[in-house]
Amino acid sequence: MLIGRLGLDTARIPHADRHGLLWLARGALTVRDGTLSFERVEMASSSDAMEPGRYTIPFQGVSMILLGPGSTVSHDALRLLARHGTALAAVGVDGVRMYTAPPLISGRSGLARIQARYWADQEVRLDTARRMYAWRLGEVFPHHSISALRGMEGARMRETYRLIAQQVGIEWRGRRYNRQRPAAADVPNQALNHASSAVEAAAAVAVAATATIPQLGFIHEEASQSFVLDIADLFRDSVLIPAAFRAAKQAARGAYADIERLARKETGATLSRTGTIPKMIARIKELFPDNPD
Repeated sequence: MLIGRLGLDTARIPHADRHGLLWLARGALTVRDGTLSFERVEMASSSDAMEPGRYTIPFQGVSMILLGPGSTVSHDALRLLARHGTALAAVGVDGVRMYTAPPLISGRSGLARIQARYWADQEVRLDTARRMYAWRLGEVFPHHSISALRGMEGARMRETYRLIAQQVGIEWRGRRYNRQRPAAADVPNQALNHASSAVEAAAAVAVAATATIPQLGFIHEEASQSFVLDIADLFRDSVLIPAAFRAAKQAARGAYADIERLARKETGATLSRTGTIPKMIARIKELFPDNPD
């Protein structure tokens, strides 16, 4: 008997043997001579390290291609990626936006099955939330309700905001956010809002890359991207808050009038420099250690 549908499973390189993510921007992703090709165009305003020219893409050796701004993709390229189980995500500069990611990793359901099993068991779900809080806050809390855990986190976060603001050198008056009037907040709070969107986009890429289920969160519950928010929060202290406060400090110096652009740029540079998306992927796998795939 053939293995898998139409016997094609054996034609694919297992994702465990691939090299993770490949970042492409400002060019055309097409098929030439039966293989994937990326033609990088020259742009005067671009600061990307990739030189203009035509590149053959080893798409069977990567799990996911992140296609950045200024890029196009052909129908043939989508067909080839789908055939070999390589995912494609359309993202913003440095991954600070996540626009779409077709579910092309159809052969990998192990993490999603474990996630669903953990989520469906109330006790295991709470234990998983406690582990995530422990990663962030450095200790395992003894509390056995999610509301108590959230209360402990809130107290810790108020101190974290204060300490990082002091380290960066900005004035901090507390976290305030009015959903109806986001621009009415002071500059540090606006920077936090925009940096949050950027880190959540990176988490969305990580969730898509691991084929886990965005809706099944362990700390967040109601949002359609609950698990994405869970993963983004793991990097709130180390990535999000420092980047936002650095942007706020630059804004105070008159570097830019547009705090959204400045916060997005600073957060994107931090995501790229620290390799945050691969770290998020590793955290997701660590969260579900008994993955059968």
